[in-house]
Amino acid sequence: MPWVCAKKGVVTRAPITALLMFGAALLFGAALLAAAALLAATPARADLYTVQDANGEITITSTPRRGARILHHVRDDPREAAPRGSGERPSRRAARPATPSARAARFTVDVRAAARHYSLPEALVWAVMKVESGFDPRVVSDKGAQGLMQLMPNTATDMGVSDAFDPAQNIYGGARFLRILANRFDGDLVLVLSGYHAGGGAVDRVGGIPYQQTAEYVRRVLNAYYAYQRQSPVADAP
Repeated sequence: MPWVCAKKGVVTRAPITALLMFGAALLFGAALLAAAALLAATPARADLYTVQDANGEITITSTPRRGARILHHVRDDPREAAPRGSGERPSRRAARPATPSARAARFTVDVRAAARHYSLPEALVWAVMKVESGFDPRVVSDKGAQGLMQLMPNTATDMGVSDAFDPAQNIYGGARFLRILANRFDGDLVLVLSGYHAGGGAVDRVGGIPYQQTAEYVRRVLNAYYAYQRQSPVADAP
């Protein structure tokens, strides 16, 4: 599946050529390790418009030009972006499914819906979830990140998530954050994942992967992404 590239506000389908340069990106990022404090990514709206210009060309954009004919508008209202699930937090005493595929299978509907809503590859959402939480909606990191997509409390609030332990809200919040980063970094998947891990500010500051831990995170997510492009993590679920 092609990566979604957003350039100057226009979202287009493009080959993931940035990934072919991944090895070089890691070397570049490692050479530019920064000791500065981690900065949170700047929240932004990610409304998407299908527009037609005077020449009849149809594009998908987050910033339609004046005078363009809007054919379709997908609103990114944070209240809609993170829909409420059952309202029940997963119990810490509940039996954990034995296999990763069984754990992931519980979230198939929400992953598909969130990926479709934000024009993301499903495999990418699955890959981030796998590395972040191992498909466990109850996980809390030592830094306070919560749930399936490991959202920090401030990021969760910015993404419209009121309960980070609600799987549906957490998945939509994480997908929305990925879409915002994709728009911010022109669809460069290495930078998008770096921003998800380290914050968009840290990525901007060095123009690439800011920390060695981030380089390892990007490698792990990409490995999972390639694997899930070949076979969904829920393919073997009972």
